[in-house]
Amino acid sequence: MNLRTRLEQGLIDIALPLDEAQVDKLLDYLALLGRWNKSYNLTAITDPVKMISHHLLDSLAIFDAVKSAGTALDVGTGAGLPGLPLAIAMPDTIWTLLDSNGKKTRFLQQAVAQCSISNAKVVQSRVEDYHAAKPFDVIVSRAYASLSSFVDSVQHLSCPETTLLTMKTGLGTEEAEAIDSNIYLIEETSLQIPGIDSNRSLVKLRQR
Repeated sequence: MNLRTRLEQGLIDIALPLDEAQVDKLLDYLALLGRWNKSYNLTAITDPVKMISHHLLDSLAIFDAVKSAGTALDVGTGAGLPGLPLAIAMPDTIWTLLDSNGKKTRFLQQAVAQCSISNAKVVQSRVEDYHAAKPFDVIVSRAYASLSSFVDSVQHLSCPETTLLTMKTGLGTEEAEAIDSNIYLIEETSLQIPGIDSNRSLVKLRQR
């Protein structure tokens, strides 16, 4: 089974219909990531088949939670995950891809240009130093080890209407209880991702 077929089948499995042009962009992004990874070590995953499941489908699995957003921020985006695949799937949403690592943001600039992703902009900055003109509708991350660290770091970029989303391998009681008292936990949803056997969940939070 080639990469396109695997991706198209995975999109069917997560109930996310994308058109041919979007699938082309996802595969172009994956190919570029594979090439840059040989020199810049952007991701530990090097197998293109595994990249389909662990990068593309893993990112796109949270589509339903972000699809209504007009503006979205991916904090600690790294190689553009989950923000870049979601930007491709959501052409009407403006995505900001934020990371402090220069080699990663250089890759992202190239990916945005080469894949013609007009609704994504790349910002090199620490999240604590980054300020936006207005709060985002959605702020997402899959890079933070601590839920409370994620929440604390983005409070200046959010408002009570902002939804905070973080992807986890499971949320413990102690970690949930460590969240700032101004934040409340909305829900934790299990994610079923084709090709990934380990537990994955999406934690949704909002300010009180």
